[in-house]
Amino acid sequence: MKYNGIIYDVTGDYDTEYHKLAKAFQDADAVIVGAGSGLSTSAGFNYGGERLQELFGDFVEKYGMPDIYHGCFANFESNEERWAYWARWSYYHAFCPLPRDTLVKLRELLEGKDYFVLTTNVDHTFQRAGYDKNKLCYTQGDLGLFQCSLPCHSATYDNYETILAMHEQERDMKVPTELIPHCPKCGREMDFNLYWDNTFVRDEGWHIAHKRYEDYLAAHQTGKVLYLELGVGFNSPGVIKVPFWQMAIDNRDAAFASINLDNPSYPEVLEGRAIVISHDIDEVIRKLLAEQKG
Repeated sequence: MKYNGIIYDVTGDYDTEYHKLAKAFQDADAVIVGAGSGLSTSAGFNYGGERLQELFGDFVEKYGMPDIYHGCFANFESNEERWAYWARWSYYHAFCPLPRDTLVKLRELLEGKDYFVLTTNVDHTFQRAGYDKNKLCYTQGDLGLFQCSLPCHSATYDNYETILAMHEQERDMKVPTELIPHCPKCGREMDFNLYWDNTFVRDEGWHIAHKRYEDYLAAHQTGKVLYLELGVGFNSPGVIKVPFWQMAIDNRDAAFASINLDNPSYPEVLEGRAIVISHDIDEVIRKLLAEQKG
């Protein structure tokens, strides 16, 4: 299906597309990874189904949310209940062991390559999988950080100890009132450092990471660059998807690859240089790594 120069719902032969990806990866002088929520889903962070029931069954029974994400917007009956929900989300998605080793396998696949990772995910997965922080750019925040809800200043704060205390002391879907964090400067209630709106804090670490990413892009405008999009949808296409398309268009030696179970797509102008695989990301990464190791 074509619309405004974009080819959607690509369903090419898997083996053909996979071999194109394997060759593009092998030939690439640099790999720029764009990681979306589909990568975390492939790594086991499913926001619905059995996992939703297992972790948030009591909230589902009370509020009927269809998945973990939409549960954030429930009309909670108290602030203590709202913090209990958010603390569970943070605890299980930012601090608990990853259900699958997808991110570790991706890191092993990238070892020896000149690469950089840009992600819109907020679940701390790349850090926990042992990636070099100098090769990472988290653009939409982190469940492992608090910020002032106003915000009155641009610092963020590690929240592990608070989240752990909330997790351990939650009772009847509520956390103790005294555990709800407040800004050390203005006294207002804290919030998670997530890009919901214009209150999102871009702290010093955010600016450093983005400068590294911008410098990396500036140094790789030409040559055999592989723009590898993993599980990126259309919630925020202006962060990864559209820039990757444009950079691949501008560099005629570059290739664009997308592994995505839902809504695979690419610009028609990249026909012949676009690789689209509608398959489980974990399986594709495992196969690439196995072949790389021989």
